Amino acid sequence: MSPPRRALREMRGLVFDLDGCVWTGEVLTPGAAEVLALIRRQGKGLCFLTNNSRARASTMQAKLERLGVSAKEAEVLTPLEILGEVVAQRWGPSRVLAIGGPELAAVLVEAGHTLVAVDAYREATVVVVGNDFDFSYERLTAAARAVDAGAAFVTPNIDPRLPMEDGQFLPGCGAIVEAVASAAGARPIVIGKPEPPLFELALQRMGLGVDDAAMVGDSIDSDVRGARRVGMTAVLFAPKGGPDGVAHYIVKSMPQLKRLLGP
Repeated sequence: MSPPRRALREMRGLVFDLDGCVWTGEVLTPGAAEVLALIRRQGKGLCFLTNNSRARASTMQAKLERLGVSAKEAEVLTPLEILGEVVAQRWGPSRVLAIGGPELAAVLVEAGHTLVAVDAYREATVVVVGNDFDFSYERLTAAARAVDAGAAFVTPNIDPRLPMEDGQFLPGCGAIVEAVASAAGARPIVIGKPEPPLFELALQRMGLGVDDAAMVGDSIDSDVRGARRVGMTAVLFAPKGGPDGVAHYIVKSMPQLKRLLGP
């Protein structure tokens, strides 16, 4: 672990990753509800920050409620909250080949972009690749050819796996992105973690500076390095332990985190 600048109990706000941290698949992490309730009682700021490329904040907030965790929609952030805006800021209203779920496509349309069909990939000026449960060789070919022809290449995240129950996993957004990147010979622009925008937006919504907030997550690359990049305290949630020298804190369970947060 890296030496922490401040004790966790002194933090005025905490940001939690969802997949693999607050929950795994459809199962709430043991002790998570108690930790989150403590943070509420302490009057601290709270945000949930996920790299999920298939869901908007409302979908993730509904899942939290379904698993017994109360949260406001404004406390939940996903890359889809800023995806359409980022594309518009960089390239203006665009013709987008969207590889991903229906919510990814919806946010692009709502931001003023035009969706391009797979068989019309030559018309795309931007290719957005998310986790696509219907991914196919046809979609891979279209996305790679569009990027190779000069379309901008954008993705919500490059996480290779999505944790599931019983130690299982699904291929993550990053697995599909790497296939497109390899075929196209290009690297994507990443919108979500570990890039700064979502971390900065979480801090903004809590009304806190980087010195007053900690990020808790299970991914060293996305959560820990992303948090440290913007100057936040980083807590690695690692039930099996983790490497020293990356996070400020390593916790193996939610009860351990609760003890660090104080009574």
